[in-house]
Amino acid sequence: MNRYLTSLLFLLIISSTALSQSKYYTKRGHVSFFSETPIENIEALNKKGTSVLDVTNGKLEWAVLIKAFQFEKALMQEHFNENYMESGKFPKATFVGQIVDYEPIDLSKNQAYTYTVKGDLKIRDITKPIETKAVLTVENGKIKGESSFEVKPEDYGIKIPSVVRENIARIIEVKVDCNYEALKSVK
Repeated sequence: MNRYLTSLLFLLIISSTALSQSKYYTKRGHVSFFSETPIENIEALNKKGTSVLDVTNGKLEWAVLIKAFQFEKALMQEHFNENYMESGKFPKATFVGQIVDYEPIDLSKNQAYTYTVKGDLKIRDITKPIETKAVLTVENGKIKGESSFEVKPEDYGIKIPSVVRENIARIIEVKVDCNYEALKSVK
């Protein structure tokens, strides 16, 4: 009986380790956006994005706290949080998606993989489907992820007053990048 229990415990530890190594994560993903207009460019960076990538099936999730976006000008940041994003009411944005036609990456080879990603982007409690290209680069067993896509503020209920309408681009370019780490099992 003791041998059986030891074998069962060993199998549980092995399967839990194998399962945990199929998921990679970051708590320091970068999400930036850029809006170019004739009057002034608007740019912000968030270095606290969280993401989980399952390398066995290509499932992908992102979450960012809206208040963590940093602007060059404090007034822009204040207007972004209070007037446009209402970050007190809608504190985060999320993406839940899937790599299309996913073929598992080989972590033993340094290589870049280009994929199409489809999923749902949720901003201000409004969810819209998006599709974009993403690159996963394996280097020395580590994974770096990069992508960019475009967002129309009005698609997410972001109202821009007519007096400043020309100061904000109608389409915002969003870029994401991160370095994933293997998700360790809890012991």
